[in-house]
Amino acid sequence: MTQRTITVIPGDGIGPDIIDSALKILDKAGCDFKYEFADAGLTALEKHGELLPQRTLDLIKKNGVSLKGPLTTPIGKGFTSINVTLRKTFNLYANLRPVVSFKGTKARYENIDIITVRENTQGMYSGLGQTVSEDGCTAEAMSLVTREGAERIVIFAYELARKENRKKVTIVHKANILKSTSGLFLTVAREISKKYPDIETAEMIVDATCMKLVMNPEEFDVIVTTNLFGDIISDLCAGLVGGLGMAPGANIGDDAALFEAVHGSAPDIAGKNLANPTSVILASIQMLEYLGMQEKADAIRTAVTAVIEEGDRTTCDLGGTHGTTDFTQAVMERL
Repeated sequence: MTQRTITVIPGDGIGPDIIDSALKILDKAGCDFKYEFADAGLTALEKHGELLPQRTLDLIKKNGVSLKGPLTTPIGKGFTSINVTLRKTFNLYANLRPVVSFKGTKARYENIDIITVRENTQGMYSGLGQTVSEDGCTAEAMSLVTREGAERIVIFAYELARKENRKKVTIVHKANILKSTSGLFLTVAREISKKYPDIETAEMIVDATCMKLVMNPEEFDVIVTTNLFGDIISDLCAGLVGGLGMAPGANIGDDAALFEAVHGSAPDIAGKNLANPTSVILASIQMLEYLGMQEKADAIRTAVTAVIEEGDRTTCDLGGTHGTTDFTQAVMERL
């Protein structure tokens, strides 16, 4: 079997520390990957004079699968979000954000198991029509939704639900107000849903969705929605299980896939051995599942679950007093 090469983007702030944790755990689990490292974000800007060097883009394209730490996009000065650029460059149209409850966290809920499937390249994040008037008093932006884009993300959600033996897909929209863009998304989603009679379909307006996620999160299984709504809902769902430190993210297209920690770079604790690496470890589990390495994925998930439930060398945000390296060691011992 040919050794698989993964593009690794350590990122900024705590990124290198938590990525190192994930790679050590992957190696301990016997995944036998080869890693090619690439820079992006502030680290790349300082080293190469640009946020997203061509070498990084070339490695992502060459290897097809990437694991990424958090990146920092400088505010202002005309800088474009690096994450948005990566998603659009490689047409990573599906953003996959699962959240699962872990015993031992400070989360307010138990038994949460929700997947948010977010369209990743269109909607309000399309980058089209962004203008500000000369007097600075009027700003405009354009939302773009296409039938093709809506079809592929909704099909992705239903196929995922079927593969994961999920029972329900909730289509989240704002078609009552955004009759053109959200209306088209809802129309397409209704058409697609008829092809999956084995899966229950629900429709819900986005504001009602946010309320019900807080009040009755057990009503949700798989959520599929547009870009902006998915961005907000996926972070809300992360809050149900203890925060962004407990939530991974996958960006998937036809020719490439990028797996990442979804939290920020936390520069205030960078290099202090304090960061919780769970998010990027869970992202690496998503990567293993994408590569068909389910046994390895299950082994790592079982180890992480045990460490958190037992409170063995957990980080401060999990109620412990230990750091990144101790948490990593605890997981590795269980492998």
